[in-house]
Amino acid sequence: MYKTGDLARWSADGSLEYLGRNDFQVKVRGFRIELEEIETQLAQMEGVREVAVVAREDVPGESRLVAYYTGVKLPTERVREHAKSSLPGYMVPTVYVYLDALPLTPNGKLDRAALPTPPEEAYSSRAYEEPQGAIEQTLAQLWSQLLKVDRVGRHDNFFELGGHSLLAITLIERMRRENLRVDITLLFTAPTLAELAELLGTASQEVEVPPNLIQDDWREATLETDIEELRL
Repeated sequence: MYKTGDLARWSADGSLEYLGRNDFQVKVRGFRIELEEIETQLAQMEGVREVAVVAREDVPGESRLVAYYTGVKLPTERVREHAKSSLPGYMVPTVYVYLDALPLTPNGKLDRAALPTPPEEAYSSRAYEEPQGAIEQTLAQLWSQLLKVDRVGRHDNFFELGGHSLLAITLIERMRRENLRVDITLLFTAPTLAELAELLGTASQEVEVPPNLIQDDWREATLETDIEELRL
């Protein structure tokens, strides 16, 4: 039998009553994640003393992994790169918060419910640089609305701000409404605002063949005399 980690009990009428879980497994973006695995990997970083990872839904419908740690305050990008090198992408936390100490219950155990809400700036550790040009400004507005963040800089990363595959699909559709067309796979290779805008700018410079020109060429096209008609 497969142990799901769910706790339940039989009621008097023979039905099952769900009580919760007996582990720290969560489901984020369709993936089942063991929070302790993330905590173990982050705790191996030099200077990190204690780690607690939770799945927060500060924005309704948007569950994000948030890592809290104590010890030495480290550059967020350094902690994120460590996580990326040792964990699959769907297990890499979106936000990293340094605390002087983790909150504890009266019994001395970690009080996950008392972990503070991350500040808005924690969702992006990169130095802010204002978007440049019409494309970057349009993308910044779309990202801000979709990811529920106040501002988006030109070097911010879509996925580090909380984006994921489902939101990427929504983004591509909203971009098309603004006449910004790009293949969704390019978002994964150019995830920063400036990189994506550059790709879009290059694509907009490509020469498009007017439909009437295609029709005129088609009218003048003739088949070689040695080509025989093939009927199926």
